[in-house]
Amino acid sequence: MNSNSLARRSDMHILRKLWHIFCGSAAIISYYLASQPLKFWGWVAFAIGITGFTLDFLRLKNKSFNQIAVKVLGPILRKSELESFSGLPFYAMGIALSIYFYSTDIALLSIFFLVFADPAASFIGVSYGKDQILPNKSLQGTFAGFVVCYFTIVIYTADYPVAGLSLFAFALFGAVVGAISELFSAFNIDDNITIPVVSGAG
Repeated sequence: MNSNSLARRSDMHILRKLWHIFCGSAAIISYYLASQPLKFWGWVAFAIGITGFTLDFLRLKNKSFNQIAVKVLGPILRKSELESFSGLPFYAMGIALSIYFYSTDIALLSIFFLVFADPAASFIGVSYGKDQILPNKSLQGTFAGFVVCYFTIVIYTADYPVAGLSLFAFALFGAVVGAISELFSAFNIDDNITIPVVSGAG
């Protein structure tokens, strides 16, 4: 793949969104199907992150290696990642940090936010975003992220002994923090880190 054909941040980039959802969903399914504790998968994510950073560092130092990487990973790479670290190691590290810092329920919720709310916000923002609130961030995209976060909490807590105003307040606050955590990428901070870490802290 030619570097000029790589997608920009403002492009729809459907394949990247699908890859984003697939990787996160595969990790979540693996956790629920396997007997390993969540901390184990945190170490797996950490190892993937370290490997990703190492490979990115090597390709950025070696032009030939970088060209091969672009040909192989071109469909999911952004143009800005041609000369910088890709999103994959940040994605893995965001998951690892949320698992390390938070209890199982909070970590899983923050990972769900990363897996589903982030691509939803991007899709709606690129497709229907008219009211810009930050660079590459629209009111419509942010609201889409908020909605996905809100219903993620409601669905996840369906079996919990909590309902009514308490659940509404928790879901509302969690969704607001989740939506805000996605905005950090407007300041060149990778939201694959901030979404799980910031939303989990909230």
